[in-house]
Parts: sequence; structure tokens; C-alpha cells
Amino acid sequence: MISVRALTRRFGALTAVDALSFEVAKGELFGLVGPDGAGKTTTLRMLAGVLAPTSGDALLRGVSVARDPEGVKPHIAYMSQRFGLYADLTVRENIDFYADLYEVGAAERAKRLERLWQFSSLGPFEKRLAGQLSGGMKQKLGLCCALIHQPEILLLDEPTLGVDPISRRDLWLMLHQMVAEGVAVLVSTAYLDEAERCDHIALLDRGRIVALDEPAKLQAAFAGQILSVRVSEPRRAAQLLRSLPGIRRVSLFGDTIHVVLESREHDWPRAERSLAAAGLVVTDAL
Repeated sequence: MISVRALTRRFGALTAVDALSFEVAKGELFGLVGPDGAGKTTTLRMLAGVLAPTSGDALLRGVSVARDPEGVKPHIAYMSQRFGLYADLTVRENIDFYADLYEVGAAERAKRLERLWQFSSLGPFEKRLAGQLSGGMKQKLGLCCALIHQPEILLLDEPTLGVDPISRRDLWLMLHQMVAEGVAVLVSTAYLDEAERCDHIALLDRGRIVALDEPAKLQAAFAGQILSVRVSEPRRAAQLLRSLPGIRRVSLFGDTIHVVLESREHDWPRAERSLAAAGLVVTDAL
């Protein structure tokens, strides 16, 4: 469904995406994983036909994004980090707007709406203004708008960023249902617990793929143990963690810290005590 071949994008002297190559099959959930600035958003924008590649190409359903970006769009749904919802329209009006754009007929629209209500749980809120929804509900609505024309390929740019844990779970349940029905899903994330849900992942660093495989195989090959930690004042917490013994590496991903330890059992309790002594509260460590 997606074949990426040496896809590259430069902005002046900066190479944001550097010769990426990977494949995504029908009914596969593929993750682009990396910190801010790794090239995830730029990659998805090129695949969606929004941004022209500097070199290389990608084929979506056999259509070239370099030569025919408009030809790609009927096959895909692209949901950016800030999806284009209209705050002064209701939930139903937003979905109807996107259905009109994709020329979804009335009879077919009714069947698809019923199905979208079932797995998004937004039916009771169809008359509520989009601007009055919670962050998680806005993301669900954005996904419903993206799915109203039943795309074969779904491109999602960090869909759970800033979303509460329950809504994150619901969004992933929706994605797995799409995959089970044969949709190819390419999702970017900075969360390692979400990366584990994917069939394959590509780890990005400064625009390059540094590893590509099934999550379990990458974990088995990884030296040390890794924790995804949420803590108050993450920047100060990251600085403190870097100074502690037994901590191999500390990386900040948005509001989450990825910590590589020699031994979770021995090193993390000591690190947690140091954080508490500094007045930093750990809310999650997975």
C-alpha cells in the first residue's frame, strides 16, 4: 500500500528527511517513532501530497507522490497534529462537511455515520459545537472526519499528543479496528508504549531511520532497560536523571522522558527517590 524509496526533503541547508525507505502493507499498523525534530511530520506531509519531496519518491496504491500528488489524495486520509475542525460547527456538521468534500452520497453517508458513532461514542454529542469538545473528543472527531470516505490508507501525525489516557486508549482501539478491516495505517508517535502497539516501527533520528523492525525484536536487541516516565517539570527531571549512576541515557520527548537503565529493579527505585527528594512527582513509569 505504501512504498517509500529514498524519500528526502531539504529546507535550505537543513535535511529534515534523509533518504527514508520502508514499506507498509495492507492491514498493517506501521509506526514512525522519534523525538521532536526527527522528521516525522515532514515525512507524513510528503506522503499526503502536501509537501513535495526534494528527491526520492513514495508510491501510495501505486501512485507517485512526486509526480502526481493530487492522484494520491482519493486513496488516503491525513490527520495532522492540529486537524482542521471548525469550532463553530457541530460534531455532525463537521463530519457532513468532510463527507461533502469527498462526495459521499446520502444513503452511504447514513450507513457510515452509524458505524462511526458506534466506535467513537460521539453520537450523543452530534449537536455539540466542536469548539466545546475536550481534547480527546476533538481527536476522535478528527478521526471520524478522516474516515468518512473510507480511505485505504490512513496517515496520522501524533494523534494522541496531549490527549488523556482514556481517550488515548479509545483512539488506539479505533485504529486497531481499521487495521483489522484491511486499512494500512501509518502513525507517528513519540510514546514508546504506543510504539509497542505497531506491527513494525521505524526509529527516526534527525531525519534518518536508525532501526526498523518489529517492536519485540528491537527490544530484544536493545542493551539495557528503557522506561517511559511522566513527571512534573520534565526538563528539570531529565537534567537530574542524567547525573545519577545506573542511568545510561535520558531523552526528552514532549512531556515524557525516556530513561535507559542498566537495571530497572536496582536503578529506578534510587532514581525515583532522588526525584522525590528534589520535589518532582512521578505520575507514570512504564
